[in-house]
Amino acid sequence: MGIPLKQQARIAAYILKQRLAGRKRFPLVLMLEPLFRCNLACAGCGKIDYPDAILNKRLSVEECLSAAEECGAPVVAIAGGEPLLHRDMPEIVRGLLAQGRIVILCTNALLLEKKIDQYTPHDRFIWDIHLDGDREQHDWAVSQQGVYDRAVAALKLAKAKGFRTAINCTLFNNADPERTARFFDEVTAMGVDNIMVSPGYAYERAPDQKHFLNRKATKELFRAIFRRNDGAGGKPRWRMGNSPLFLDFLAGNQDYRCTPWGNPTRNIFGWQRPCYLLGEGYAKSFRELMETTDWDRYGTGNYEKCADCMVHSGYEATAALDAFARPWKALMVALRGPRTEGPMAPEIDLSRQRPAEYVFSAHVQKALAEMAHEPPTTARRGAKHGGSGEGPPRLAAE
Repeated sequence: MGIPLKQQARIAAYILKQRLAGRKRFPLVLMLEPLFRCNLACAGCGKIDYPDAILNKRLSVEECLSAAEECGAPVVAIAGGEPLLHRDMPEIVRGLLAQGRIVILCTNALLLEKKIDQYTPHDRFIWDIHLDGDREQHDWAVSQQGVYDRAVAALKLAKAKGFRTAINCTLFNNADPERTARFFDEVTAMGVDNIMVSPGYAYERAPDQKHFLNRKATKELFRAIFRRNDGAGGKPRWRMGNSPLFLDFLAGNQDYRCTPWGNPTRNIFGWQRPCYLLGEGYAKSFRELMETTDWDRYGTGNYEKCADCMVHSGYEATAALDAFARPWKALMVALRGPRTEGPMAPEIDLSRQRPAEYVFSAHVQKALAEMAHEPPTTARRGAKHGGSGEGPPRLAAE
């Protein structure tokens, strides 16, 4: 794995503390979305289809730091939108590190060269750069030419300045196993510390719905990719940032159920129910989220929208808790890699899942109505130009 042992120990100590306290549900990673605005318009993204009034809204530094304290998760993954459009992002990162968090800053890297000197290397801070494959595949995924080359240049710059780096790779149903394996070899040669991978999930509002993977296709794809990960002595050669058991799950070898509260989301609407991928209501506090969400209504087998999901934000926490309970099991998978032959774990029965409810528009209209009565605040300054201090939002080629 590419995750330092010191950080693994920090997370394990946190889990032990929660277990000793008798808590059944607790978070591992806070998914923090300080804004939805982005400087790309990817066809598979479900976070860009909002009115400008919402895309212009920001969480303040205080709101971000308070969310981390309220939640208590040892890891904070900052996503969006594009986080580097937030003018206060360096202060947010410094504040989270001062709290003792492990901070993963997700970015498409188009602004990284311009912004990088506002940040300082830290052993608990990592740049997580979106690369969804080689040049042709990534530029297709982000719906714009030239983005791959700029992201790779930014990655190499971050490495040269002493930062820890990762790539965040989302795979769709047009991913080719041999080509993906070559891509993982290439980024490994670049010196990335972690390769974080996940299958794409069909956001209900994403413009492109035809390229997402179902569960059967996901398992077959990842088995085919992992067969090509034999290094010296048969050991895996890629430095994966995902937990070994999550990768084994992607290869169809674990019958995990989703743990949606493991990666709670705080964004401009509030605490998102039930998870990072589904916005079906919002709580005003983390405690309200945990205590009033009917968790049993969600997850594969329970809800139609979750039928094909195998995404890290739902299942990585399940795998991490399994690894904590049975560390020898995780160690064996880490040493040999996921099993790529033989029968797969039984699939979850979908016959009793409740039908999908399409509530996205109602939440947007409610938020717009509330915002119409808000007084101007410093958190929303610059809204005329996207609120980022960067001027009007522009595509990368401009």
